[in-house]
Amino acid sequence: MAEPVVAQKAPYEVEVEEGKKYLWCACGRSDKQPFCDGSHKGTGITPLVFTAEATETVYLCGCKHTHNQPFCDGTHSTL
Repeated sequence: MAEPVVAQKAPYEVEVEEGKKYLWCACGRSDKQPFCDGSHKGTGITPLVFTAEATETVYLCGCKHTHNQPFCDGTHSTL
């Protein structure tokens, strides 16, 4: 399995809608960051499907190394 690519060393600020499903890019290769565009094919890394619990602003991981996928946990500051 390939290592994820750091898309950016900061979180993505995103508005999500309660009950809606999202595919967070876990590989870092998507051109539609922070969401999946299928660029992971052949990497052994798959996107993370999550459902928004509320309509709100969330901070999705941009470095792809968070321990709280898909949310930023500050790991980017150590890379």
